[in-house]
Amino acid sequence: MADDDRIAGMIALFLALQAAAVAAPPATSPAMSPLPDALERQSLPERGCAAYLWSVADRKLVAVAGADPARLRLALAGKPADLARVAQVGTGEFGLGGTGDYRLGDITARLEMTVTTRPDLTDGGGVPQGVLTIARGGADQVIVPVAGLVGCAPAR
Repeated sequence: MADDDRIAGMIALFLALQAAAVAAPPATSPAMSPLPDALERQSLPERGCAAYLWSVADRKLVAVAGADPARLRLALAGKPADLARVAQVGTGEFGLGGTGDYRLGDITARLEMTVTTRPDLTDGGGVPQGVLTIARGGADQVIVPVAGLVGCAPAR
């Protein structure tokens, strides 16, 4: 009988903890979080090249860095946002520098990536590693390890 009471008590504790976890409010408001959402399918650029970057953690497309126009596309709080490049360090392959700084209002981002050519890809290359840092005024910043591919507009 004592074992039955102990098991019943453990089940009640488990259910109470589970209910508390469900009822707990999120730690941060999704509208204020700088964490990028997954982007919808993106087309090749009309001109120049773009790096299509996936989160290393979950393989979701989180950013597209374009060379022409020089911008970074992200999805924040479920909405796509195009951040203009305000600075670039280094001249990398395909018109994409090693480090780029981007801004849109109070949202800032820094993209540091290695761009390489690959013999198995035509009109593009690879991004074996990169780091995307996103900050929003009034919120923490987030660092997202990324990797991906570079695609270029077809020659006309």
